[in-house]
Amino acid sequence: MTTEPAVLLFFIDGLGIGERGPLNPFDRLESAEPLAIFQDEEPQPYLDGIVVATDSCLGVEGRPQSASGQTTILTGINAPAAIGHHKQGFPNKALLEIIRDHSIFRQLVKAGVGPITFANAYTARFFEERPRWVSATTAAIEAADLSFRTLADLKNGAAIFQDFTNRILIERGEDIAERSAAEAATVLAKLAAENRFTLYEYFITDKVGHSQDMEEARLVLTRLALFTRELLTRLDLRRWGLERKQIAARIKTLADITPAIVDTLTRKAGV
Repeated sequence: MTTEPAVLLFFIDGLGIGERGPLNPFDRLESAEPLAIFQDEEPQPYLDGIVVATDSCLGVEGRPQSASGQTTILTGINAPAAIGHHKQGFPNKALLEIIRDHSIFRQLVKAGVGPITFANAYTARFFEERPRWVSATTAAIEAADLSFRTLADLKNGAAIFQDFTNRILIERGEDIAERSAAEAATVLAKLAAENRFTLYEYFITDKVGHSQDMEEARLVLTRLALFTRELLTRLDLRRWGLERKQIAARIKTLADITPAIVDTLTRKAGV
């Protein structure tokens, strides 16, 4: 277990800072801290953390989209500006080229920062029937020639599924035990403690947002908020929070996230 400063990047797809009102599932949702944040309202501090409203438009007209936004987060390159528009769904050839050359994992490997990992478990189907289109995260891992975690790792407490409860896997017929928010948080906190950089991706929020199912959205957000609280209580915040003010001050857009992480970890690593 390393004692050097570390970063856990917990990416929640489809979640932003919205206005209060009947269209916002966070409005009047109990036990939603620290995720329930609203426009024009001062965020309530949680464990002395800092909330930064981050620009996802990146100077490009139109609604921000997953493929270009995630590419930007995972590379530090303004992907919408590079390709001239926001791109939804999965990265296209141009975005994959940006990820191949600038993946945060690739940058950290080249800088000698390690160990680093992607905490999410992949199912056997991914390896047996590789999909035509892959996520920005998958491409970022492959750009650094890192290995993927599997369901075997999940069973051994060395990975976490994108549905941290494992319910989706169980519904698919996988021989996997369901996890509580506390159990899943314990696994992710352990992985984060063992690595200098850890990424965990959660995207059920994006799917439920597209479905426009308010009841399901409130249920998902309640579970996710609980998981987040359980996770934060298990992390050694002395390793993650010491430079929070300096890091928060430099992050203005999605393109600032990777440079802030890389600079912090390489400086501490003496690179």
